[in-house]
Amino acid sequence: MTSRIDLRPRRSVLYLPSSNTRALHKAQQLAADTLIFDLEDAVAPQAKSTAREQACGAVSSGLYGHRELVIRCNGLGTPWGPADVAAIATSGAAAVVVPKVRDVDDLQAVDAALRRAGAPENLAVWAMIETPAALFSLRGIAAFPRVAALVLGTNDLAYELHATVTPDRASLLPHLAVTLAAARAAGVAALDGVFNNIRDLTGFEAECRQGAALGFDGKSLIHPDQVPIANRVWSPTADEISRAARVIEAYETAVRNGRGVAVLDGTLVESLHVETARRTLAVAEANSYVASTS
Repeated sequence: MTSRIDLRPRRSVLYLPSSNTRALHKAQQLAADTLIFDLEDAVAPQAKSTAREQACGAVSSGLYGHRELVIRCNGLGTPWGPADVAAIATSGAAAVVVPKVRDVDDLQAVDAALRRAGAPENLAVWAMIETPAALFSLRGIAAFPRVAALVLGTNDLAYELHATVTPDRASLLPHLAVTLAAARAAGVAALDGVFNNIRDLTGFEAECRQGAALGFDGKSLIHPDQVPIANRVWSPTADEISRAARVIEAYETAVRNGRGVAVLDGTLVESLHVETARRTLAVAEANSYVASTS
């Protein structure tokens, strides 16, 4: 089965309508960390078969460089879902993104379908959290062996909850927080939901900063213009990298001198701060590697 959370950058996770050949071609040049080839919401019913074929072809093409490639299927209960899952199983995709997961039973059905189709053990499932039922099943969903990420579907979730979404997302914050907590408890990735107004890049950046402050690993996107902003927000700054190195150095010096804590710039440094600093440096290194291979 899939391993638990890693430090692979997923700052920018861009949905692509797989029926749109031009969008698929353009994405080869984008700096997105992850591409989701979409077979669900962005694809009209009459284009589902074409989208499936093009998504699987894109994944196997070798034209997308370092990017993590995943495919979002239609739900198993739709006319297209079973064929989607069967095709994705052996497509070479890193993960299948499963919409509107309600509970572990849904995941078991997807897992069984993947196995019947010959999916490798390391094909991950990214479970979309976009229903009220999912909120009550979060721990089981996050802990399911094939699940590697929880992806907020904030549009559908707000619709299902009859919630009014304001710029501060106050009505969704409890649900964002509990989803993030479930992901962290299970050791899987957590991705924030989309921002709908593709022209409001200021508002988008503010929402990215909110998601990063909450602790999300990155954000799902719907437009290429959002990619560089998400990458910047979810990358440690030069000052943060410098301080992380100083935190580690100060703590290690204190330990060598027989002390269990250190003081840096008047601030107490304990082992948990060192672990945070080490993660900052590891994320920065991973981001740098991705940039160098783009």
